[in-house]
Amino acid sequence: MTKDSYLNLIVGIIVVVAIAAVVIGLIRSKGSLTPPNGNQTAQEQLEATQAALPAKYKVAKGEDLWKISEKFYQSGYNWVDIAKENSLANPDKITEGMELTIPKVEPKVIEAATSISENEYTVVSGDSLWSIAVRAYGDGYKWVEIANANKLVDPDVIHKDNILKLPR
Repeated sequence: MTKDSYLNLIVGIIVVVAIAAVVIGLIRSKGSLTPPNGNQTAQEQLEATQAALPAKYKVAKGEDLWKISEKFYQSGYNWVDIAKENSLANPDKITEGMELTIPKVEPKVIEAATSISENEYTVVSGDSLWSIAVRAYGDGYKWVEIANANKLVDPDVIHKDNILKLPR
């Protein structure tokens, strides 16, 4: 495998783990995403929360910075801002009862790459079968189907401007 293939594999694993963490968090929260006031939208709730920042927050049992960030910013990606604000030497080591300052910062939103809906795809620089499968099917593990449909001898080697069939 090439260096790029290993990198793509690692990125794919990270994506899968992140998605699993979000799903588990949603299951554990059981409806905590619904607005407290039936007339309040998620955007209004976020704006109200943001207006109250900076704030002090006491860590509850089982929480990590990602979960806390989701509470205040509706995005786990702001965990970095919380860690920085509190000068945490090891952001993985927060304990129940610890008091954190939640900074007033813009919520970080990661936009998904453009999806692929056609039956063919022209490879661009930086693509891998994994990334194409994620965009085409929402499942990186379907890279095997793309490789098989295109009779690729070495699925780790695709080149810019190759046209790949995407089985549907």
